[in-house]
Amino acid sequence: MKNIVLLDTSIGSLNQGDEIINVSIKNNWKELFDENYIIRLATHTPMYTKFQSVIYKKKLSVIQNGDFKFLCGTNALYTNMFRPLPTWNINLINYKLAKDTICLGVGIGVNSKNVNFYTKTLYDKVLSHDYIHSTRDDKTANFLKQLGFKAINTGCPTLWGLNEEHCRNIPKSKAKDVVFTLTYYSKDRENDKRMIEILCDNYEICYFWPQCINDLEYFNSLNIQKPIKVISPNLESYKSILTEKNVDYVGNRLHGGIFALQHQRRSIIIAIDYRAIEMNRSYSFECIERKLIPKLLENKIKMDWTTRISGIDFDLIKEWRRQFINEE
Repeated sequence: MKNIVLLDTSIGSLNQGDEIINVSIKNNWKELFDENYIIRLATHTPMYTKFQSVIYKKKLSVIQNGDFKFLCGTNALYTNMFRPLPTWNINLINYKLAKDTICLGVGIGVNSKNVNFYTKTLYDKVLSHDYIHSTRDDKTANFLKQLGFKAINTGCPTLWGLNEEHCRNIPKSKAKDVVFTLTYYSKDRENDKRMIEILCDNYEICYFWPQCINDLEYFNSLNIQKPIKVISPNLESYKSILTEKNVDYVGNRLHGGIFALQHQRRSIIIAIDYRAIEMNRSYSFECIERKLIPKLLENKIKMDWTTRISGIDFDLIKEWRRQFINEE
């Protein structure tokens, strides 16, 4: 039995998408959870202070000397970590408990043109130089390689269960109802309203799931004059709709769409930023750029099509995991 530290990106997060990632890690890597002692630390909130690390050195050594430490997905890495509120809330003072961290399906956020000296130094101190890092996409893998780390693109852990057999059971034809999402921090009132109008015209019941609590405020501001059923903004409520109702998914929340695919629901992801576009290039899920909603969405809803997720190397994922746990 090993001591595994999970740097959990869902704790303290305002986005249910981070919970989808961490639930997916548990569902798709059962051996890690079945055979080991698991400690979870939040990434969005600061680590223990320097003072606490000194006073409680023996107690916190369980964390500091963990056999493996995994940073669990999302945009945890940035080109500039010298920022007031990083997703991975570490700095050059409090990094030691996270020393030798291994990336697990992690992505990169670009917030500067170049990687500064502070960020290079921080990553050099905190990321493992011994193990191969798992990234969400080629862009992140190349970023880590340029910094001198070993990295491969295994895809996001949310995709690890979407094999050919799973996708074969996703319906080809339109469902009776639909669940949709919006993104409050990337507003396009005209095209978002048009999307909802098209959904209301083509489905009997439209459900709205606020993946972030602020998504609901944005939805209300659109002043939609058609009946929409709002789902509680938690993952269990969303899962209930996906498992108990005959629904499709349409929306601009990437992980909301992938979670629907996990539950074998036909999904159309509306691309609003580079993440969906980059992942679509690699994995070929059904995707429409938001500006093309008026032109493409209705026809796509009415068409029959087969869900095929390409580009996932399941053997490569298994080989990466064998670094830590010997799987059959």
